[in-house]
Amino acid sequence: MEEKRYPIPPFTMETAMQKVQAAEDAWNTRNPEQVAMAYTIDTEWRNRTDFINGRAEVRAFLTAKWDKELGYKLKKELWGFRENRMAVRFEYEWHDVNGQWYRSYGNELWEFDENGYMRKRFASINDLPIAETNKKL
Repeated sequence: MEEKRYPIPPFTMETAMQKVQAAEDAWNTRNPEQVAMAYTIDTEWRNRTDFINGRAEVRAFLTAKWDKELGYKLKKELWGFRENRMAVRFEYEWHDVNGQWYRSYGNELWEFDENGYMRKRFASINDLPIAETNKKL
């Protein structure tokens, strides 16, 4: 059995905001191993058109993501929560190998297990090409 990953559900406004900030901080490390450890062994994801199952697939997905999305910087915002679920709005900026910058916007729905690990993550994301001078993050 895995250790608890605090904060754990049911969430309060304070603990929900802590969970969102912890996710933002982890994703900004761009470390697939570290990020994957926040998810259950059998986690289920939908990310754009990708369906990802389990930590091993999460690690592989994130490795490929950050090989493509260079200079990645993310900001997350709690949109709402109830018991063990959250809705999060996010935006992040990155550039490709040719130097084209993008701002990606989206929403995520999260569900946590009783130990505070995310068992479901459903993300809808849109990319907007931007000039480097228009970066916000």
